[in-house]
Amino acid sequence: MKAYTHVTGGERIRIEMLRFGDHETIRQVARQLHRSASTISRELRRGLWFASNENESYRPYHPGRLKTGAWTAGPFYSALTAQRKAEARSRRPRKPRRMMDARLHAWVADALTRGWTPELIEGRLKLEYPADPSMRISHECLYQWIYQGHADGEDWRRYLPRAKRHRTRRAGRRAGRVTIPMRVPLALRPKVVDHRGSFGHYESDTVIGSAPSKRCVDTQVERKTRKLFARLIESKSAPATARAEYAIYSHIPAAARIDRTWDNGSESALHRLVDEALGMLTYYADPYSPWQRASNENRNGMIRRYLPKHTSLKNLTQTELDDIVTEINDTPMKLLDYHTPNEAWQEEISKLGLSSNQTSQQAKRCTYK
Repeated sequence: MKAYTHVTGGERIRIEMLRFGDHETIRQVARQLHRSASTISRELRRGLWFASNENESYRPYHPGRLKTGAWTAGPFYSALTAQRKAEARSRRPRKPRRMMDARLHAWVADALTRGWTPELIEGRLKLEYPADPSMRISHECLYQWIYQGHADGEDWRRYLPRAKRHRTRRAGRRAGRVTIPMRVPLALRPKVVDHRGSFGHYESDTVIGSAPSKRCVDTQVERKTRKLFARLIESKSAPATARAEYAIYSHIPAAARIDRTWDNGSESALHRLVDEALGMLTYYADPYSPWQRASNENRNGMIRRYLPKHTSLKNLTQTELDDIVTEINDTPMKLLDYHTPNEAWQEEISKLGLSSNQTSQQAKRCTYK
């Protein structure tokens, strides 16, 4: 059986000449091109061109002559138009065949509903199924599948962090000048911390809810593992923040909580109380420099996927917040080689020679004054 080949540009020119120049029938054109009549008929339908005012630039120019007659009457086959349409079809992405596999489809669908990006899905599949080629799909292929629409009828775009492929720049926040007692600038933090090779260094911030409720979320992120810790607080006040920090860090072994880096918000004004109680250090980023606490900003963005801006935190419970944090910490990250923050954290804790039970016992020895 002869393999099918697409109609070429040269054949399209001959079709135009034979059909509309010599006025031959479709079957006569097909015999001369050694093609089936159905192929010629389909090609003629695809390459139809309608001469009209909208196609002004395609009509020939005849000085002193009205543009009437054949050029404005009925459809016309144009080899040039047909070739352009064919090239556009060839560039159009096709639906990924890999997603027809039921097992892969189910795995990807579950990951998307959990908020995973196509990049995370691609990397995690390689990690979990290293010897199974059927459980493979590239992130670009996934994006095409998501945006093209599918037989399952689900609009998967709504599960992406952003519907658009390109991000827009965001302006930094401008806050009033705040005086923080015993403020130590980031420049004095050991340079080894900058490279994230050392464990036990954190970044701190506050996620604010909408008015009239004053409730906020205190967030702490370990820089190396990107593990997120969060506590619900009744207000963005220094005492409430200090209590939340103590509640978080008192459950972490001393060797795994060396220092933290804050922005310049007034909620961290009582940092010395926590430092003295737990033996930690606090550093402060430069004003209007959120990139110096990039890990925390990223994790806060993940929280915002569950608690968008202008969402009231009035009815949010700590248990519900814990569920959100757990799901975030169980989401793989590309920069962790597609391991999760929880997995990276457990690996670092194991290096310290501590188990989860030992960390809880060490936490009980801490006292907050």
